[in-house]
Amino acid sequence: MLNTLKRTTKNKKPKLVGRGGTRGKTSGRGTKGQKARAGHKIRPHIRDIIKKYPKLRGRGKNINKAFVTRATVINLSVLDKSFANGEAVTPSVLISKGLITRTNGVVPKVKILGTGELAKKLEIFDCEISASAKAKIEKVGGKVNG
Repeated sequence: MLNTLKRTTKNKKPKLVGRGGTRGKTSGRGTKGQKARAGHKIRPHIRDIIKKYPKLRGRGKNINKAFVTRATVINLSVLDKSFANGEAVTPSVLISKGLITRTNGVVPKVKILGTGELAKKLEIFDCEISASAKAKIEKVGGKVNG
């Protein structure tokens, strides 16, 4: 009977073509041009900005390091607590007392600032010194050399 006939093979689906499958038109890419193509890659906008900056050749990984090494700062109030009357103050003595530390194995430059009060006569060698600190040291009877 015609109404009881059954097929021996299943329905064959149509062959798919490699144009984005079943999604149609833009295949989910939503655009034309470079962004629609396979393997598209657009450079980040920030890269173009960075490339326009002038380069400082030869700085390498230390690009953010300052050219000039800054002096280690120490205040008069610290010197007053740590030194006896008539003692000499030098960068090496400050290191031995533990008030400053070596930087990369080198004795750093030292700058003495005028914060705090000084009641002892001190003799200062090989240190930079602010004007207010110099005035306070000389007022007490100390000396500033070099």
